[in-house]
Amino acid sequence: MIKLKTLRSLTLQNLKNKKILVRVDFNVPIKEENKQKIIQDDRRIRNCFATINFLIKNQAKIILMSHLGRPKGEKNSHFSLKPIYEYFKQNTIMSVDFANDCVGQEVEQKINLLKVGQILILENLRFHPEEKKNDIQFAKKLASTVNIFVNEAFSASHRSHASIVGVSKFLPTFAGLALEKEVKTLEFLINKPKKPLIIIVGGAKISDKVDSIKNLAKIADAVLIGGGIANNFLKADGLEIHKSYLEDNPVSLNQVKDYIKVARRIIEKNKTEKILKDGYIPLPKILYPIDVVAAKDLKSSKTQIINLSHDMKDTANDLNLMYLDIGPKTIRLYQELIMQAATIFWNGPMGVFENPLFSKGTKEIARTIAKSGAMTVIGGGDTISAINKYNLEERFDYISTAGGAALEFLSGKILPGIKICIINQ
Repeated sequence: MIKLKTLRSLTLQNLKNKKILVRVDFNVPIKEENKQKIIQDDRRIRNCFATINFLIKNQAKIILMSHLGRPKGEKNSHFSLKPIYEYFKQNTIMSVDFANDCVGQEVEQKINLLKVGQILILENLRFHPEEKKNDIQFAKKLASTVNIFVNEAFSASHRSHASIVGVSKFLPTFAGLALEKEVKTLEFLINKPKKPLIIIVGGAKISDKVDSIKNLAKIADAVLIGGGIANNFLKADGLEIHKSYLEDNPVSLNQVKDYIKVARRIIEKNKTEKILKDGYIPLPKILYPIDVVAAKDLKSSKTQIINLSHDMKDTANDLNLMYLDIGPKTIRLYQELIMQAATIFWNGPMGVFENPLFSKGTKEIARTIAKSGAMTVIGGGDTISAINKYNLEERFDYISTAGGAALEFLSGKILPGIKICIINQ
């Protein structure tokens, strides 16, 4: 188990009148309406409130820093954190100010003028190319006028950036309250889940999730696969996928990864392990669709159900089809297994749920997980969007906003932003 230096270990004596630099993740969706920028999903902002309130209660001075979007190392008003500042002013009673940069004379002056319990939000870290390069001098500037560093950005902790790894070299470093909870929850999934443990993985890109699938398959009773990822497993099993999305052979420098081969190895490694449906029917541990909803493209108004088997007979009309959702038989099978689970982790939709024609798989799986009675953990932006769409957000035990960072953690890696908070590091 990971032992973190947590914010809870600090007392009023440690924090009173101290300037606390907090790395948060305010990388939230923002939409412009009537010349105003509106935050579409504030979950990541609300996640840091417990830490902020703890620091206010202990009479600290609080400096929040974050990135937003991909401004490519240049100042760009489109990616400004000012809408976050406006959100705080409109939705909280906190005393908050905004700095037009994250380093420099104005920032230093505003930090030095902070009073106990006040908050300063710094401008987008990624306006400086040094942030992503983990430039040590840039990190030193960020740390130069504060006393303590708190990492409250689990969702950015898989990045070795200056505002996370670099800053920690100059300051006493602690884990924020939400980061601590995230680590404990994901560690529970890996180390102490109540059995049966069912893992449900969907979404488009297998490259994002293959390592976590490998690691979680070691401890899961069953792994249920949907979305575009399933196409790699179907192809690996020798089944026809026609023109379905397939992430295959992405080139990274001199290395070529064939994700069909990766999927085949996962199938082979786990084929001798079985899960018992209804207590006696043996099924493979790694399950992928037995039928799908298909169409010629995302705009098509005509869909058809294809039953997948090694002896499936295709017509000439099938050759242009794309698989865009799991089918009714797969839904029923997955539902029956989910209802047997004691612990469930779900990351990634079962199909292109944004289109009503291909949303049934995601909707039914979400509803079944919500009523399962299992300890439920979900993660990933598209998964959260789906449960919000179906008004199920209050029905899950834990919702992780971390996405890629959570998947890397679940693959068994010690994330850079977690490592800096571990005791005796």
